[in-house]
Amino acid sequence: MKTRSEELQVFVSVIDCGSISAAAEQLGQTPSAVSRTLARLEGKLGTTLINRTTRRMDLTEEGRFFVLHARTILEQMSELEERLSLHRQTPSGRLRINAAAPFMLHAIVPWIAEFRALYPAIELELNTDDLIIDLLQQSTDVAIRIGELADSSLHARSLGCSPIQILASPEYLQRHGVPHQVSDLTEHCLLGFSSLDSLNQWPLRHPDGDSWRIRPQLTASSGETLRQLALAGQGIVCLSHFMTHEDIRAGRLQVLLNEANNGYRQPIHAVYYRNTQLALRIQCFLDFIQAKLAAYAF
Repeated sequence: MKTRSEELQVFVSVIDCGSISAAAEQLGQTPSAVSRTLARLEGKLGTTLINRTTRRMDLTEEGRFFVLHARTILEQMSELEERLSLHRQTPSGRLRINAAAPFMLHAIVPWIAEFRALYPAIELELNTDDLIIDLLQQSTDVAIRIGELADSSLHARSLGCSPIQILASPEYLQRHGVPHQVSDLTEHCLLGFSSLDSLNQWPLRHPDGDSWRIRPQLTASSGETLRQLALAGQGIVCLSHFMTHEDIRAGRLQVLLNEANNGYRQPIHAVYYRNTQLALRIQCFLDFIQAKLAAYAF
C-alpha cells in the first residue's frame, strides 16, 4: 500500500511536538487516532520509525532517514498547492510596463486588445523609454529590454530574440541601385543611430571581419524614426525584425545582403525586481507576450 500525505503529516507532527498527545492536539485529532495512523505508516513501510515507551520517544535510524524526506515531500506539496491556488485566482490590479517605443508599438500594442479580453481585471499602464530606466523610481513592474543585459541587480526572463536585418525601401533601391556586396554600402546613404554608436556596427561578414561599422549620413536617436526614414526612401537601415516584419511582408522594405548577414540575434528580456512568486498579473503578461513573440519566430 502507498503512503499518504496525511500519514506523513502525522509522523512529522509527532516528531516536532515531541509526543503523540501534543501532536493530536495540534492536528485536532484524538491521541488514539494519531497512534493508529503512525502504526499504519510503519506497517506500510515494514519498519519501526519511532521507539515508543511510556516516558519517551526516540527516532530509529530508519525514522531519522525517513523524516528528512517526509519534510521535503510535504514542503513540495505545500508549494504546489500554493501555485495551484494562484492559478485559480483572477489576475487583477495595475500593471506598469515600460519598453522602448519601437518594441511597444510593434510587439506589444498589436496584442493589447487580445490581452485585455483575456484579463479584463488587469489595468495596463504602457510607458515608453528608449533609455534604461530605474524601475523603482519610475514605478514600473516590468521593463522590456533589447540587447545584452548588464545590470545584475535586476532579475530577468528571456522572451526570445530578434534577427537584425539590412533594409531599404523599393523606392530607394530603384533610385540608387541594390548593393550586392558589403563594400557597396560605401556608395549609399546609410541611416544610423545618434545615441548608441554600438548599434552602428552592422552584422555583416566581409573579408576583413564579421561585422561592418558604418559611417551614417543621417542619424536619429530612435529606431522608429530610422524606420520611418527608411520607409520614406531616405537610405539603407539596420533594424530588428520585431519592428520591421510587417513592412517586409507588405513589401514596404526589402532585405539586403542576407547572404552576408552573420546571423546575430538581439536578445529580448523582461526585467523586474521580484525573483520568485511573481505577481500573477506580471506572470500572465510575460507568458502571453512570450507566446506571441515565439509565434512570429522573433
